[in-house]
Amino acid sequence: QIDVLVNNAGVNCIGPLAETPISAMENTFNTNVFGAMRMTQAVVPHMASKKKGKIVNIGSISIMAPGPWAGVYTASKAALHALTDTLRLELKPFGIDVINIVPGGIQSNIADSAISSFNKLPELKLYKPFEEAIRERAFLSQNIKPMPTETFAKETVSVVLKKNPPAWFSTGRLSTVMAIMHHMPIFIKDFLLTKSFMKKGAKVD
Repeated sequence: QIDVLVNNAGVNCIGPLAETPISAMENTFNTNVFGAMRMTQAVVPHMASKKKGKIVNIGSISIMAPGPWAGVYTASKAALHALTDTLRLELKPFGIDVINIVPGGIQSNIADSAISSFNKLPELKLYKPFEEAIRERAFLSQNIKPMPTETFAKETVSVVLKKNPPAWFSTGRLSTVMAIMHHMPIFIKDFLLTKSFMKKGAKVD
């Protein structure tokens, strides 16, 4: 019997959108979006037959204020969030709860894997002056005193196991800050994100 499905598998993808190979984008979406949907479609018939079950999708707080160099990853998580919201409505008649977990900075190896993938991409051309900033972006979530993995796991499990779990649960480093940024005027967000992620290499020949 399957009571809870947690779609936590994910890959990062850093780099400028204009120079990131489509194959790298497809790989990111294949894991972060279609991987979650494959698992969901596999368990829904069983859960529906029991009239109960919980599907937990792990998204990202980055969708609240998308910035430079992580566009592919953020877009994949935004797609997952949209699918999660739709699934919550579509699966409600079958007694299945769908929960959107929205982590901020959590201790993980996501930065190392992102750099490893970035190193395999073609050499940057237009964005070569920004390479240092791009590499730094990969380590953002791990350089801001991220929440310990065990703490995140305990908080998430506690929420998921509630009789009536929330549709959306966000925790982790900078989760509140990013939520606030989401409601800021676009020109302020653009200023803050540019200052944070594009200051190095700003001079382009």
